[in-house]
Amino acid sequence: MHKKILNPLIILSFITFFVWGMIVGVVLYIYNSPIQEQEQETPDRYLQSQESVEVQSKSQATEENAVKKETATELLPIESVLFEYIEVVDSCGSDFSGDCLNVRSGPGEDFEVVSRLREGVVLKVGGEVRRYGEKWYKIVFDEWIRYPNRITSDWYIKAEYVRILKDEGILTLGDQPKKETNKKIVVNQTEQTLRAYENGDLFMEEIISTGIELTPTPYGTFTIFRKTPTRYMQGPLPGISNRHWDLPGVPWNLYFTQGGAVIHGTYWHNDFGQRASNGCVNIHPEKARELYNWADIGTTVIIE
Repeated sequence: MHKKILNPLIILSFITFFVWGMIVGVVLYIYNSPIQEQEQETPDRYLQSQESVEVQSKSQATEENAVKKETATELLPIESVLFEYIEVVDSCGSDFSGDCLNVRSGPGEDFEVVSRLREGVVLKVGGEVRRYGEKWYKIVFDEWIRYPNRITSDWYIKAEYVRILKDEGILTLGDQPKKETNKKIVVNQTEQTLRAYENGDLFMEEIISTGIELTPTPYGTFTIFRKTPTRYMQGPLPGISNRHWDLPGVPWNLYFTQGGAVIHGTYWHNDFGQRASNGCVNIHPEKARELYNWADIGTTVIIE
């Protein structure tokens, strides 16, 4: 009997297939590496409330007819406030044109700038600090954040550039007493319009932006089950989008799907009237605030 010998072409094809499989695997791993950015619960002090903050204090001492400046540190109390939210009202536009409000790592101009905020941003306040006659608000992100490692310092904002908001905070369907509502919101993706009705009467009509082709806004009939005055939105979204975005203080959020579809204010673009979002319904911040205050938990949302 003769031993059966494998065809060299078959062996070569197998090796080639194996090598190409390894190459494709490595490429896909590298391509998707942004999504591997750490997702975790909000971690440390940068995201939570504090009782005090350490700042530089300057004192002068005269020695041998010369003025010697010595720099020391002191702790300033972070005082509680009677409100929870602020809105940026004196800042740059969606394309960063004009003067932007600087976020600093501490309560003072001597602290480094860690971010710049555009007009329309809404943030939660953890307290206030008074220093050199100026008032600074300490910002907290006590919500779940997809990529908390992007926040690398404390956030402080000068009080004169923001407006205090009187808001109830986060509202959810389970926390509210069940009540009938005759309100509904209709989003037409062909027209890129939003219309809000109460008892059949038109309350609002606005142009909006829904999801692009890769991240479409879902069609159907839904219910608003959650309201939040602010939300830190970040991408990429694993399994949904590889696009990178980092948007603190997205204002006036009306959640209508468990998958994260939201009607919300949009301060980072003015492309209303065309598809531009990652699946949400984008609306101008001022109109979003008006809609948010009008809409009840349980309001019907129709996406057509």
